Order: sequence, then structure tokens, then C-alpha cells
Amino acid sequence: MDMAFQGALAHEAVRETTTTTTATALAIEGVHKRFDNQFVALQHIDLQVRQGEMLCLLGPSGCGKTTLLRIIAGLETQTGGRIVQNGRDISWLPPVKRDYGIVFQSYALFPNLSIAENVAYGLVNRKRPKAEVKARVDELLKLVGLATSGDKYPGQLSGGQQQRIALARALATSPRLLLLDEPLSALDALERIRLRGEIRRLQQQLGVTTVMVTHDQEEALSMADRIVVMNQGVIEQVGSPHDIYERPATPFVADFVGKVNVLPAVALGGGRFRVGRLELQCAGDCSTHAPGESVRLYLRPEDRAVEGALEGAANRVWGRVSKVEFLGGSCMAEMCIDELDGQPLAIYFSLNQLHDLGVHVGARLELALRSDRIRVFDAKGAAQ
Repeated sequence: MDMAFQGALAHEAVRETTTTTTATALAIEGVHKRFDNQFVALQHIDLQVRQGEMLCLLGPSGCGKTTLLRIIAGLETQTGGRIVQNGRDISWLPPVKRDYGIVFQSYALFPNLSIAENVAYGLVNRKRPKAEVKARVDELLKLVGLATSGDKYPGQLSGGQQQRIALARALATSPRLLLLDEPLSALDALERIRLRGEIRRLQQQLGVTTVMVTHDQEEALSMADRIVVMNQGVIEQVGSPHDIYERPATPFVADFVGKVNVLPAVALGGGRFRVGRLELQCAGDCSTHAPGESVRLYLRPEDRAVEGALEGAANRVWGRVSKVEFLGGSCMAEMCIDELDGQPLAIYFSLNQLHDLGVHVGARLELALRSDRIRVFDAKGAAQ
């Protein structure tokens, strides 16, 4: 998983977004939702979706992301707040009066209609001319790579193919907004990876503003222009995949997105922290904590140096490998650091490093924890 995280981040760092404008396509203003006047599903959500971008709502089950998507679609009614799409207030409009296409987790295809008839459904309901409908259906089936499947029925297609048809149907009426509700969760791992690339390619090619709900961090990191991390009905952080991963704003974001080591520590002043018998130096803006203040240090498994000139490097430690989890092109090792009194650290190694450094259970290794990558949170969860 961590190898996939790094690949997704590398892709995000070099890709060019097709979003060329900062115009707002969708504005969510003070939206909140309460069920039965008791359970609060959403608490005062303020969010702007840019024209042409793909925005991912990411969070665990029950965080409110699907409720928010359903409110945007008009399938759920908010308790309060406004939704404005392209300057038009749609807050209380029924779904049929809103301009969007939607793809559900369950595909929701009509089993008694052919593939072509499924894709054409919205156009037929709008009483478009038959020639126009056929041309649009042919265009979309070609676009999703199923040009010869128009006469088949949903039950004759694989899950991935059915999801492509659901996507084509959602795009048939040329909506200005595309909503995706966990569109890949019902597929196997290889099909998910393949289809998420196709969805992203289509979204960029068509330039359609897209809001996708997912609980899968890897999907969000690899597909989104921006990620909205949600927890218990509130937004924890909004940012690019790179920002969300490297600069989490809260402990929840750091814990939820990727793997992280959490070290209880005491501030010594000047960006120095005591962890067990180990003194760690933190670079950057880490000097605001008063000596004696309790904090937590967050460090990703890959945020270390294990090769090269470690002499004179900050935060040098020795440790013994207690566990190795092989992940294919990489591995995750659990290391007991001498000065941490038995608290293990998860350390990432590439497959080449696994062989070159002799990483195996019982091996003693030297490494340096990167001072520029340590994230510091105070006892209340505020980042520094």
C-alpha cells in the first residue's frame, strides 16, 4: 500500500491539471444536516469546487461524505445552508431540476434494457431526436471502450464493463457536474486500478467538474486535483494530494491518509524534542513549543535516510529489525530503536535496499530520521 501511495504522489507531483480557471462551479455554503433532530451528520460545511476539477470527498464510513454528495444531488435535503451551481441556487430543487450526472456504487443499470438503451435513457426521457440519441450513444460507447457492446445486456458484462456503461449513461446528457459515489468499491483490485485511470482520463478529456466520494486513500491520491478529508461531519483539511499526505493539518488526517509513526514527546525548546532516551531535532517551524510541553511527533515510514553519509546527520539512531512485511517491490520493517525503550518504528525499504542493506529479522541497522519531515502536534491536535 505504501508503495502505491508513493507512486500516486509522484504522479501527482509531475502531472499538469487540466483546470485552467479558478471559476467556481459549485459552492456549498453553511450546509448542515441533522437526522430526527438528534444525529448530526454534517456540521456547517463550506466548500467550493472549481470549474473542471476532480474533487474527492475522502473519509471513513459515517463521516458524512455520502450524505453531502446526496444533498448536492437533491436526493437528501439539508437542514440548512445553500448550494449554488454555476451561479444558480439549487438548494431546494428536486433532482430532475439539477444539472448533473451520477454514478452509483451499485451501477444501477436497468437489467431489462440493452446497453445502448441504458446509455440513451436520459436522452430519450428528454425527447431528443432518434438520430441525435443514436449518435450520442455511439460516441459514448466508443469513448468508454465498448463500441461493440450496444446490443448486449448488463448481465452479459463484467463489473468493470458495467461501471463503464454507468459512467457513459451519466455523461449522456452532457451534464456540467458529474457525481461519483464510491464507483470502484465493488470491483477487484486490478480492475479498480485500471478503471480509476480511465475515469480520470475521461474526466480530464471532457473537462467535466467532478465530485467523487471514496474511503480509499489510494484512489483519492491518484485521481483527485484536490482532496477533502472529512471526519464526523466536519472537514478536517482541503488540499492537493501532495499537501494532504506531506503536510497533514490534523492528527486525524495524518493517521487516516497513509501509514505514520506517532511518538509521544516532550519539547526541549529550539525545535528539539525528547522521545524516551532519544533527542530529536525538528527542522522548520517547530520551535513554538515551550520546554516541558507534551507533544506528539508524526513521521512517515519513508521519512528516513539509510544509506550514504550518515556521519554528522541529525537524528541518527540504531535499531534491530523485529518484523518484515514483504510488499512486492518494497517492504515495511518494524524496528526497535535502542533509545525508544522498545517502542517500534515502521520503516519503509525498497526491494533493492532490502537486499543491499541486509534487512531481515534480527538485523541491526543505522538510520537517520529526517528532521525536515517530522510533523509536530500539540496535546490538543494543533499542527506546528
